[in-house]
Amino acid sequence: MKYPNNSLWAALDDDLLVVIDDKTSLLLSLIDCGTLSLASGRLVVSDPFAGLRKKDNLFVQVPKGHYRVIVTLADVSDKKDGSHMREAYATLLLDEGAAEVRRKIITPVKGRKSIPEEIGEDETYFGFFVDTGTASFVDAQSVGTFMPDEETWYKKLFENSRNDSWFKLMDNPDHIRAGLANIELPGAEQGENIILFHSGWGDGVYPVIGGYDGAGELVRVHIDFQLVTAQAGE
Repeated sequence: MKYPNNSLWAALDDDLLVVIDDKTSLLLSLIDCGTLSLASGRLVVSDPFAGLRKKDNLFVQVPKGHYRVIVTLADVSDKKDGSHMREAYATLLLDEGAAEVRRKIITPVKGRKSIPEEIGEDETYFGFFVDTGTASFVDAQSVGTFMPDEETWYKKLFENSRNDSWFKLMDNPDHIRAGLANIELPGAEQGENIILFHSGWGDGVYPVIGGYDGAGELVRVHIDFQLVTAQAGE
């Protein structure tokens, strides 16, 4: 079946061993990154250190609310002992009780409703760019309201001597785990936040995938870091 409905799709699979070939396998597990606040429902999917802006971000329109974010990790170590972990998927759970029965690529947009797209046999997807090995989920309105001037972001927020700098929180194994962070935006009034995660093997172009229930309602938003499908050569 054509991607992203192929048999190797494995977002939200826990304690699953994916056998790629005689020499390669991945042991999947799940990490709960907490709840994301989406005051406007305009979900920005971007590289927070290279692609995020105060305004005019590309977004996927979802219902306003608070939703859990789950990262599917892949243990790629030879002994499956947790010594080499990579992020395979990041998922926003819009309806935790609904069953996902079909997936479509979603192209983030500006100023209009995002529309899921079917891709043909000879077509490829268009994703978002990652240049710092990191991706994120955040609400567009919250970024515009609570983030300071963009010129101050690097030293004021990303990298400084404080323990709550974004780089340090991502490196802190006691925050969520190394490589993941749930960070309240500066000046947040009702817990407005951003959730960050390393992006699989690093930089690249990654698709945003919508997961739909039997009635065609959007119930999940995934980032596929192409760890499983790339390993399998699909």
